[in-house]
Amino acid sequence: MRAEYDFANMTGGVRGKYYKAYRAGHTIKIHKADGSTVVQHFKLEEGAVMLESDVRKYFPDSEAVNNALRCLIPLVKKSSRVRTKAA
Repeated sequence: MRAEYDFANMTGGVRGKYYKAYRAGHTIKIHKADGSTVVQHFKLEEGAVMLESDVRKYFPDSEAVNNALRCLIPLVKKSSRVRTKAA
């Protein structure tokens, strides 16, 4: 990006406008110097979960996420039993 761009006075932008569509899947085109174009399609694999950046700093990999969630499973089971009691 060029240094002379001044975004301080830009208005009308909407943060996250295309966020959901981008996460659902997107296509990029790479234009090479020889004139050819490469098209790449990106989509999360089935079962994949995207972590937000504030959460990601606490979970470096899928093993850390799975271990944390396994610790929560017994708590979820206990709380659901309490809710199902007849009044």
